[in-house]
Amino acid sequence: MKKRSKSETFKKVKKGNKMIIKLNGRIDAEAAEFEKKLEEDLRGVDKLVFDFKTVDSITSAGLRVLSSTQKSMKKHHGNMVIRNASDEVREYFEATGFDEILTIEDRKHRIAS
Repeated sequence: MKKRSKSETFKKVKKGNKMIIKLNGRIDAEAAEFEKKLEEDLRGVDKLVFDFKTVDSITSAGLRVLSSTQKSMKKHHGNMVIRNASDEVREYFEATGFDEILTIEDRKHRIAS
């Protein structure tokens, strides 16, 4: 099995004080490397959007990254949103209780960007 390169796992787009991160594939233990780089990139960002449109699955390690990133955003008076999560990923959020912790946009009712 071919290992994904970092560029295949995520793509960051920063527009002023807003950052959109498009994730791809499986969000797992490799997310720890991503988390280290993300902390520095969040300086000056008050709206962070994780686009899960092409995410197949997420593990507990991926959930930990989302949780710590959200805490960091709140600490700096910003907000974080999960967008375009598949039904399978949404079910995992619900099963783990993360649907109560994270802000997950409903596909029909999108939060203003």
